[in-house]
Amino acid sequence: MRNLLFTLPLLLVLAGCQSAYYSAMEKVGVHKRDILVDRVEEAQQSQQDAQQQFKSALEQFSSLIKFDGGDLQRMYEATDSEYQACSKAAEDVSARIDSIEAVADALFDEWQDELEQYSNAKLKQDSAKKLAETKRQYASLLKTMRRAEQTMQPVLSSLKDNALYLKHNLNAKAIGALKGEFNSVQKDINLLIAEMNKAIAQSEQFVATLKQ
Repeated sequence: MRNLLFTLPLLLVLAGCQSAYYSAMEKVGVHKRDILVDRVEEAQQSQQDAQQQFKSALEQFSSLIKFDGGDLQRMYEATDSEYQACSKAAEDVSARIDSIEAVADALFDEWQDELEQYSNAKLKQDSAKKLAETKRQYASLLKTMRRAEQTMQPVLSSLKDNALYLKHNLNAKAIGALKGEFNSVQKDINLLIAEMNKAIAQSEQFVATLKQ
């Protein structure tokens, strides 16, 4: 209960800030639908960037298990740097999806409320039908995005474990122990890329629908 009392005012403030932002944007001709399109496209870019970052981490891991003499400390630092970059990329993807949810909820609430303002029954029915279809497409997109988002977590866990293990075992034996992890990480990253490609493709279809 104490946590609820603390977080509820914060949520109300954030909701108020969002409402003020949407109102300000509408005054300059940018509506919630436009903002939703922008945020979906930003999420696409974020997912593409994340794909490249995870590919880079896999390349570093491949170099690590092929290590044959040299500065092992530097190799650890490069491995840890790739993990940190992947973690940041994953956080950005999650934040982008959260921002999509926020504006989509506001858009659909507004759309639903404005249905009651129609005096023409035919136009009202047509708008209600479009709302239902847009919500259906959005729900499917959000599900696909969240599924792609979840595929990042196993990879991040593995990359973190590898970096930590290497940090405390800077020797050739540690490299040998990590070789067995490569195929699993590669498989998880390939799955991540495939799921993100699905989300990106579905995003493009959704944006096209919104722009009609």
